[in-house]
Amino acid sequence: MDIRPAATLVLTRDTENGVEVLLLQRTWDAVFLPGYFVFPGGAVDQQESMARAHAMGPADTEISQIMSLDEGGADYMLAAVRECFEEAGILVAIDDNGQPIGGEHAVHGDRDAVFRGELSLADLCQRHGLAIPLDRLAYLSHWTTPPGPPRRFDTRFFVAAAPEGQLASHDGTETIDHLWISPEQALEDHRSGRRLLGLPTLRTVRVLSDFQTTEALMRYAHANPPETYPSKPWPAQKKGQSVMLEPGAPAYDEATRLDPEGEGSTRAEIVPGEPVEIAAGVIRLTAPNPGMMTGPGTNTYLLGHERFTVLDPGPDDAVHIERILELTGGVIDQVVVTHTHPDHSPATATLKARTGCRVFGLPAPEGPSQDRTFAPDDEPEHGDLIVTEAGLLKTLHTPGHASNHICYLLEGPNLLFSGDHIMQGSTVVINPPDGDMKAYLDALYDLLGESIRVIAPAHGFLMGYPEAVIDFLITHRLAREHKVAKALKQHGPATLKDLTTHAYDDVPAAIHGLAARSALAHLLKLETDGRARQTDEVWHATRTT
Repeated sequence: MDIRPAATLVLTRDTENGVEVLLLQRTWDAVFLPGYFVFPGGAVDQQESMARAHAMGPADTEISQIMSLDEGGADYMLAAVRECFEEAGILVAIDDNGQPIGGEHAVHGDRDAVFRGELSLADLCQRHGLAIPLDRLAYLSHWTTPPGPPRRFDTRFFVAAAPEGQLASHDGTETIDHLWISPEQALEDHRSGRRLLGLPTLRTVRVLSDFQTTEALMRYAHANPPETYPSKPWPAQKKGQSVMLEPGAPAYDEATRLDPEGEGSTRAEIVPGEPVEIAAGVIRLTAPNPGMMTGPGTNTYLLGHERFTVLDPGPDDAVHIERILELTGGVIDQVVVTHTHPDHSPATATLKARTGCRVFGLPAPEGPSQDRTFAPDDEPEHGDLIVTEAGLLKTLHTPGHASNHICYLLEGPNLLFSGDHIMQGSTVVINPPDGDMKAYLDALYDLLGESIRVIAPAHGFLMGYPEAVIDFLITHRLAREHKVAKALKQHGPATLKDLTTHAYDDVPAAIHGLAARSALAHLLKLETDGRARQTDEVWHATRTT
C-alpha cells in the first residue's frame, strides 16, 4: 500500500482562559477515522509546488532541512495552508500591503472552487494578489499511519496562530462540525468518551496543553523541531536469513534500539529458550507456550549479573524452568510477578522450592484461570521500590486485565515490564468480573504520567514510543466504547447479545461470543459513568449517553 504525503495545520488562538485550538469533526461516512475530531489537513497535491512562487519566508531548502527532507518541505506547508482553507474556511495569507487578510476578503468567495479542485493555491494567490507567509507556520511533529488502516499517510503537522477576523466553518461534506476548545477540555472530552480523538491529534493536544499562549507555543515549535525517528527499512535476521524490516513490523522498534548502527545483528523472530539481552543486566527468555492468547510465548525477564531477579517465571513447564536455572546459575534472590494468570506465575512454586527465593506479587483473585499455587512473601504497594542488580524496580498497580495486575518500571533505562497490561499485536482481554474496563483505562492514563522510554511486554518484542503506544490503546478502546454507546442508544433497550451484534459488526460473527465479554466490560464502564443501566439482563441508555 502506498503511503501518501499529507499535511495538517494546527490553528490556535489566545483567550482570557488560555490557548484554544480548532478541531473539525469528520463525517460519519468517512473511510478513515469516521466521526473523529481532527485538525484541518489532507494529502499534498502535485500542484502544491506551483504556489512556491507566492510564498514568503524561508526557502524550500531551509524548510526541507528542518524536516529532514531532500526537498519539498515547503510543499507540505503550502498543502497545510490550502487544506485549512478548504476544510475550515481560514486562510493564512497576506495581501499586497503585507497585512493578514480578514473575514471580508473576496478570497473567501473562492473557497468552494478550491475545495472542488477547480482552483489551486497558486491560482488563488494569483487571482487575489496574495502571498503565503511560511514563516508564520512552525513545524510541530511527524506522523506515519501504522499498517492496518485502509489509507496510510506520511503526515507533517504545523502550527500557526489563527488570523484575526476570519471565522472558522466546517465544509459540510468532509467535516460536519467544528469548535474552538482548550487543550485541557479536549483531553477531558476524550477521556470521558464525549469526543473521539485519533492518536496524532491526541498527542498534539497534549503538547499544546503545556502552553498558556500561542506565542510561547510558536517559540517552542520554532526552536525544537521534532526528533527524527528511524523510518526506513532496518536489517535483521530471520530463520538464518537476512531480512529488511519495514517500519511498523513487530520487531522494528527492537531492531533499531538493539542494533542502532543497522548491522543486521538482531533477530526478527522470538525463539523460545533463546536468551536475548534487551538492556544492561536484562535478558528476555520466552517460554515454549505459543498460542492464540500468548502469541510467540510468555516472556520471562532475568534481571541481574551475578544474583538474579526473575520477573514472570511463566508456566509450570519443566524445560523453561530448567533454562531459567541454567541462565541464572540457580542464584535467584527473588521472583517478581505481574499477575497470576496460568502463563505467568505457576513456575514460581518450583523456583521457590529450588532456590529459596523471595516472592513478590499480589494473591490470585477469585474466579477461573488463576494460579492458586501462587503464594507471595511480599505484596508490594503502588510506588514501592524493589532492589535488583539491574536497578530499582518501581511497582505500578495496573488493574484492568486482572484485578491483581502490576507493571514494573526499571529505573535508569526506564524500561516498563508491562505484563499483559500492554501487549504487542494483540488486544488485551478485559473479561468481567475480574477484568474491569474503567480500571484498565484509568491505569493506562496513570502510565502516561510515568517516565517510560521503552516497553517490554509479556508477549512480543520491545515496543518504542511508549506514549504513542499507550495513547493508541486508549483511543482504540474509547472508539469501541463509542460504538457500544451508539448501539445502545439506537437499539436499546437490548440484551448483551443483540448489542454485541451491532457494536461488533466489523468482526466475524464466529468470535462474537468472545466479543460479548468485551462488550460487557464496556457496558459496565458506561454504567459506572452513569451512561447505561441494566435491569433483568436488558441494557438501557440513560439520558446522558
